[in-house]
Amino acid sequence: MNCIIVDDEPIARRGMERIVSRHPQLNLLATLDSAEAAAAFMTDNQVDLVFLDIQMPGTDGLEFARRIPEKTLVIFTTAYPEYAVDSYSVDAVGYLVKPIDTVLFDKAVAKALDYKALMAKATAEQADARSDRDYMIVKADRRFHRIPYREILFIEGLKDYVIFRLTEGRRLVTRTTVKSLEEILPGEMFARVNKSNIVNLDAVESFDSNDVVIGDTEIAIGAGYRDAVIERLLG
Repeated sequence: MNCIIVDDEPIARRGMERIVSRHPQLNLLATLDSAEAAAAFMTDNQVDLVFLDIQMPGTDGLEFARRIPEKTLVIFTTAYPEYAVDSYSVDAVGYLVKPIDTVLFDKAVAKALDYKALMAKATAEQADARSDRDYMIVKADRRFHRIPYREILFIEGLKDYVIFRLTEGRRLVTRTTVKSLEEILPGEMFARVNKSNIVNLDAVESFDSNDVVIGDTEIAIGAGYRDAVIERLLG
C-alpha cells in the first residue's frame, strides 16, 4: 500500500518513518511537511494511505482530508485527542495519538488494508452494475452499505459529498460527486435534473416544466436538463 506522511514537525516525521518502515505492507513514497506539499505530490503520484497530522500551518489536516480523493484513506497522527470526533466527518480509518503506540498503529494499518480490499471489491461490482446488479455499494459512516436501486428516491450533491435520500426517511452521506454517480447509476432508471440532483424516475409523483415532486420534496429542473427530463417522464 503506497503511503505518505504529512506532518510539520521534523521529529514527528522521523518517528513515523521508523514506524512505517517496519511494516512490510507499507510502501512509503514521501514524507512531507504541509498539506500543500502533499496535495502537489498527490497530483502526480498514486497514494493509497495518508498518515496525517491535524494542527499544521496553512491548511490543517481535517480540511485537507476533505479535499483528497475518495479512494485515498486517512489515518490521523496527532498530539490532540480532542479531534477524534471530528475525524469521523472525513471517514478516517484511524486516529492515533502521539507518541504513537505501535500496537494501535498495526491495528489501524490492518483496518486500512481491509478497507482497501473492500473498496476494490465494491469498485468491481460497480463496474458491472448496469448489466446485472439491482443495487450499488455505498461507503458511509465507516461501513459499506448495499443499497437496492429501488430504495433510492433521489440524490443531492453538496460539493464533495452527496446525500442519498432513501425510502422510509433514511439517508446516507458519502464522499463522492453527482457526476461520478451519474456515470454509475442505470440510465433507464435515474435522470439528472439539475447540477446537484439525480432522481429515481419511478419515484416521481408529479412534475411540470419547472420541478419534480418526490414525497414532500420539490426538486427544480435545470434549464439545461429540462427537455431531456420531461421527455423521459412523459415516455
